[in-house]
Amino acid sequence: MSQDDGFHFDDDEMEQDALGDGETDSTSVQASPYVEEEPMDYEQETERPRKHKSKARPIARQEKSRFYPKQPKTVLECGLSQSYMEELILKHLFQAGELRGSQLNTRTGLTAGIVEELLTRLRKSQFVEVKGSSGAGVGHSGMIFNITEAGISFVQHSLDRDRYVGVAPVTYDQYLQGVRQQTIRGNLLTRDDIRPHFKDLVLRDEVFDSIGPAMNSGKALFFYGPPGNGKTAICQRMTNCFGGDIYIPHAVIVDDFIIKVFDETLHHPIEDEGSIGGDRRWVRCRRPMVVVGGELMLEDLDLSYSSEVKYYEAPFQMKANNGMLLVDDFGRQKVSPKDLLNRWIVPLESEVDYLAMHTGKKLQVPFDVFVTFSTNLDPESLVDGAFLRRVRYKLEVSRPTPKAFARIFQRECKRRSIEWDSQLFAYLLRNHYQSRNRPLNACEPRDLLDQVVDLCAYHGSEPFLAEEIIDRVVDNYFVHFGKEI
Repeated sequence: MSQDDGFHFDDDEMEQDALGDGETDSTSVQASPYVEEEPMDYEQETERPRKHKSKARPIARQEKSRFYPKQPKTVLECGLSQSYMEELILKHLFQAGELRGSQLNTRTGLTAGIVEELLTRLRKSQFVEVKGSSGAGVGHSGMIFNITEAGISFVQHSLDRDRYVGVAPVTYDQYLQGVRQQTIRGNLLTRDDIRPHFKDLVLRDEVFDSIGPAMNSGKALFFYGPPGNGKTAICQRMTNCFGGDIYIPHAVIVDDFIIKVFDETLHHPIEDEGSIGGDRRWVRCRRPMVVVGGELMLEDLDLSYSSEVKYYEAPFQMKANNGMLLVDDFGRQKVSPKDLLNRWIVPLESEVDYLAMHTGKKLQVPFDVFVTFSTNLDPESLVDGAFLRRVRYKLEVSRPTPKAFARIFQRECKRRSIEWDSQLFAYLLRNHYQSRNRPLNACEPRDLLDQVVDLCAYHGSEPFLAEEIIDRVVDNYFVHFGKEI
């Protein structure tokens, strides 16, 4: 590449469309995601002559019925056995020592009326006693309850079988109903629907023509391409495209065994303005995006039973139901790609997963997940044709062009209040990319400019660009082993 090949940038050039360079391989879809000051205007596309009149007709959309779990008012409406609910109350008292009635309402997610009914029965059985009144609340809500010696003896037998102490679970049928009504499949997303969620990225039309139909199908999508060019960023925005929020249960009960589903590290609760009258055993959350990387092992995809706490933790794919599951760094897991793909083949086709319980029972669980595989390795070395046929949508996320890289750099400068200098940017490309035959990656402007901020702060100045600063941060960022990493 000569010194003049794309490395002089003036203000007029920066206004041009950076994605106009190069040709797209007809056998794959290429994308160069990068930060853009103004989103591409897809309404001003050049009209192409058509030989035939379009037969396309707009789809009539139908509103999906929204799932809203109503608060049960009686023990019977909960769907749980009365004995299990009484044991749950006793376990909370055993763990805490003493609790007000209102605290039991919060801890169990049950209404005051249901908790009062359960406490009345427990008092008659002499498992619970009233220690006093806190003066806060009315009736049982303000009373302080304590577990008796008889209650302790009884609950210890219960703890030998199940040590779950939390919000009351929902029944498995209730869980299935929730997953069905909140399905991520059957969408009718259009380009206008998804475009606002990608406004900070500039993508070729071909990308939307792949992402949109894949999301409508709810089937799997396979991303491939060099690292640091936006695969994860695209996935994060795809989750938002599905829109809405869902209800996730704290736990599900199956054959008197608890499966803990809600995970504070994966699920993101949102303020529920309409929570009055809602079932507090469910948590209103954003549609989940669960990301698993190189640490994933086959056993992580099964129910995890702890012999100490004596209940199950749901696997990743069950926690991702009604949302997305991103298998990042595919091919770098401890388990071989072939074994991992064999584990996914049946769920991807049948939309049903089978999970084994320690009792030997096989639990049929809905697989309502939009699965995305992402890799920077050669796909042909990872998967065979049979698997690629099941993953019908494939998308290559390629490196940015020099002009695209310039736009990223300019936008990242603006975010950090660093003055943009096209000459210094050309210096960066000539001396640290072109001369070393170093490829451009979309993440590098962000990373390099973060180091500029850190370096200038160390010297007590506002961040600015200079040749010596660029040299320093580049040397700190790239590792030199005789070849680029």
